[in-house]
Amino acid sequence: MKNTFDLLEVLDYLDPAELCYQDWMFVGMGLKEAGYPVSAWDEWSRRDGARYHSGECEKKWESFKGNADPVTAGTIIQIARSRGWQTARSEYGASEQHGHEMGWDDWINLDTGGTMGVVDRNWLEPQEIAEPECWEPEKDLIQYLEILFNPNDFVGYVTRSFEKDGKHLPTKGCYDRTAGQMVEELKKCGGDLGAVLGDYDPGAGAWIRFNPLDGKGVKNENVTGFRYALIESDSMDLGEQNALIRELELPVAALVYSGGRSLHAIVRIDAASYEEYRTRVDYLYSVCEKNGMKVDKQNRNPSRLSRLPGATRNGHKQFLVETNIGKPSWAEWREWMESVSDDLPDPEGDLTTDLPPLAPPLIAGVLRQGHKMLLAGPSKAGKSFALIELAICIAEGLPWLGFQCAQGRVMYVNLELDRASCLHRFRDVREAMGSPGAHSVDIWNLRGRSIPMDMLAPKLIRRCMKKNYIAIIIDPIYKVITGDENSADQMAKFCNQFDKVCTELGCAVIYCHHHSKGSQGGKRSMDRASGSGVFARDPDALLDLIELPVSEELRRQAVGNAVGEACGAYLDKLEKSGEVGQDDLCSEKAALAACEAVLTPREYQDMLPAVEAARRAAQARTAWRIDGTLREFPRFPPVDLWFDFPVHRNDESGVLGDIDPESEAPAWQKKKPSGPPPKDRKKDRLEALDTAFDACDLEGSGEVSQKDLMEYTGKAKSTVQNWVDEHPGFTRENGIIRRVQRSKNDEK
Repeated sequence: MKNTFDLLEVLDYLDPAELCYQDWMFVGMGLKEAGYPVSAWDEWSRRDGARYHSGECEKKWESFKGNADPVTAGTIIQIARSRGWQTARSEYGASEQHGHEMGWDDWINLDTGGTMGVVDRNWLEPQEIAEPECWEPEKDLIQYLEILFNPNDFVGYVTRSFEKDGKHLPTKGCYDRTAGQMVEELKKCGGDLGAVLGDYDPGAGAWIRFNPLDGKGVKNENVTGFRYALIESDSMDLGEQNALIRELELPVAALVYSGGRSLHAIVRIDAASYEEYRTRVDYLYSVCEKNGMKVDKQNRNPSRLSRLPGATRNGHKQFLVETNIGKPSWAEWREWMESVSDDLPDPEGDLTTDLPPLAPPLIAGVLRQGHKMLLAGPSKAGKSFALIELAICIAEGLPWLGFQCAQGRVMYVNLELDRASCLHRFRDVREAMGSPGAHSVDIWNLRGRSIPMDMLAPKLIRRCMKKNYIAIIIDPIYKVITGDENSADQMAKFCNQFDKVCTELGCAVIYCHHHSKGSQGGKRSMDRASGSGVFARDPDALLDLIELPVSEELRRQAVGNAVGEACGAYLDKLEKSGEVGQDDLCSEKAALAACEAVLTPREYQDMLPAVEAARRAAQARTAWRIDGTLREFPRFPPVDLWFDFPVHRNDESGVLGDIDPESEAPAWQKKKPSGPPPKDRKKDRLEALDTAFDACDLEGSGEVSQKDLMEYTGKAKSTVQNWVDEHPGFTRENGIIRRVQRSKNDEK
């Protein structure tokens, strides 16, 4: 992604003296990846007079060769933002209060959501540790190796060190022996670790790597299993470190005293890849820091060294304090952490006074701020256009389909259109609406990069935090559905992701979904959306679009009105409107005749292209009706609309009000002697049973009573029974209808 920030301005904010070595390296890598010269890194590094060494930046710079997952400019921005830096201007040079298209890797804020605070340090009782008096160092190391490694895993360790700036630093060390080989030799060494590992400086101690290697090197790419991470903090009392590690129930495989100021907790991560390792370590470190432990961030890498149990360091023993404490696995610890830091509210009594205020309306009479809305309709019904219209109306505080909108910032998540089409569509809709430009709409184009909603939700929350969005529009949801859309329990879990977004961001979530197949006119509006009935029950507002058949007479009337308007506009332009009566502009033939009488032949010919364009637009115009099923407001009368590409317009004339979407049809269709083919009639019956069953199965139990189906469909007992018997997905017994699971072979 093209860098949209001046990284030198970002570095002006950062003090290199406050960064750890790892973050300092990340700054260099990010600068090189973004195309900056090494001099930029060197000049900035000079500000850390205590640690700066001439020539070190150039040497490190040459070692940055790049890889499949490089450190980018975004990492530098992340480091700066974590220390309070804020973006001054947006991608287009405008203040961030204006809208812009967002990239996949854009970061809006770095909060992970949730407090994850489970320990009150004011009540934390330190748990002191004492060095063992009777100590067999080789047993400590054997136990460590047997817990962390498989016998055939290659183990990296370091016994040789060198001194720099008063500190003992490790060399590259050894990595050519397996854990099994080392254990066998240690059992025979008689307590002499040097005979197995080589002699070490007792003033410096010794080190060991806690993840297995490939026997060829000690870098991250040589790690063969991302099993463990290191937690270390030099800024806390040892007893507090010990107590906090235990209170957090970290899944610690081995807890080692470093022989200095810290404990080394080797924490189970159990990651399947380096990418997953990084994500889990970030979460682990975030939990520790939010509970008062300032973790040494230099220890993030999976190839990092820890202190080797069994060695001595400056007169102190590096010993194994304990093994296998806390939760037994990462998965159990993560689940426990989420449960104890769920931030769920306490139960309340039945209040009669001092009631909390209701959330203000976002769409007057339809939806409150912070609530959820579903727009359903058939394919190619213009749902995306309607949602773009809604985004612009909210951004500018305009009425949408006759409903007044509150004004605020909007995020539009585009999952279906390519980037160019989406941006052009926004421009076309703005122009058709006469909008000066929606400056508070951000567009996140994710076509080709969409992921399941349970994975998208946390990314969406992270990117939208602190942006004060009043609404997030997701278009459409079939691109991010997780699970079977006909499964009530799976769709309930899917819809819970929208609740999470609403709760975390305090904004409304608006999304669209398609109709099921078959005729829709005879169904209630809440039963038309495809899939489980959860889609109808979950949102606070369900708006449903259904097409209205336009008769030939009504089409001719619409064309006549459009031609009359085009003629009238041209006459106004020439200041000749007073020469033609309004009645003459009510039909196509009369309007053209009147214009031909008052215009010169040249003027008349110049008018005809506009007339033809108006005629084509009127012929292409489609009619729609929108119904609402609302939780917070009374039901509104159906709203009739014309879709006059690219925008919907309310039918001010009322000519659509008398159209029945089920019975109205063109004359040639009404004269057909026969109905649908038997195959289509059976398909309609099967779909009708599916719809009725989902509507009646409010609990998602997979069974409803025959009586409920009869009441819902209005059909006789024998008819309902016949429907069930011919449907392969249902069985009936003793008045109970049950949904059955079918194999793929059965479906075929």
